[in-house]
Amino acid sequence: MSSLDARNISAWFGDHQVLDRVSLTMPGGVITSLIGPSGCGKSTFLRILNRMHELVPSASLAGEVLLDGQDMYDVGRRLTDARRQVGMVFQKPNPFPAMSIYDNVVAGLRLTGRRVSQQQKDWLVESSLTKAGLWNEVRDRLSAPGGGLSGGQQQRLCIARSLAVQPRVLLMDEPCSALDPTSTRVIEETMLELAREVTIVIVTHNMQQALRVSQQCAFFLAEARTPGVIVEHGDTEAMFGAPQDPRTAAYVKGQFG
Repeated sequence: MSSLDARNISAWFGDHQVLDRVSLTMPGGVITSLIGPSGCGKSTFLRILNRMHELVPSASLAGEVLLDGQDMYDVGRRLTDARRQVGMVFQKPNPFPAMSIYDNVVAGLRLTGRRVSQQQKDWLVESSLTKAGLWNEVRDRLSAPGGGLSGGQQQRLCIARSLAVQPRVLLMDEPCSALDPTSTRVIEETMLELAREVTIVIVTHNMQQALRVSQQCAFFLAEARTPGVIVEHGDTEAMFGAPQDPRTAAYVKGQFG
């Protein structure tokens, strides 16, 4: 299973530095959660992992992101290739509302330029929706519009869409923050299942969620107008149960953030 390795990542928007020499290894078969208060660079770090950071005109960065030892930012690597291998699920479900459930799932194939047979498409739709925990709910209405699903179902449809291009890593930026507790539980169960096949990195503000789903955790902090850094990272249960840094202890106990 794929491993993602960020080395000495610094990031800027214009002349404003948001991350300072952040290094983190995200091993395969493990869910890594990124925690910390708003504005400490977690989402920026996540977007750097699949080159979404460079979509912002003023954005720049230094450092390396290695996927199984290969540089994601190598000049010879196509952007579509990088995004196919490292997928992203956003905070707010963003299916194509007028497009059918079926077409939503296969939309990424066109974007990455992959040509597949109808039979292979059918298989990808079924397997991706199954992995996203949605197949049994929608199998009889694949031609219905994706926008007609509930919020939790729409988020699982977005997960299926990401999985259809068969990524090696799945990034999730607060995927449950817009969902009710029942939908959140289903998404968390889906994540734990998916972790057997893809490397998962999740940004979450929900401490209990980090404890429930992740085996590794990294605590980001940006203090007094300084860029974001990782204060502490390691085994999730150890970080919540016996953190090494007093700032981590204060944050996981809900004393700030």
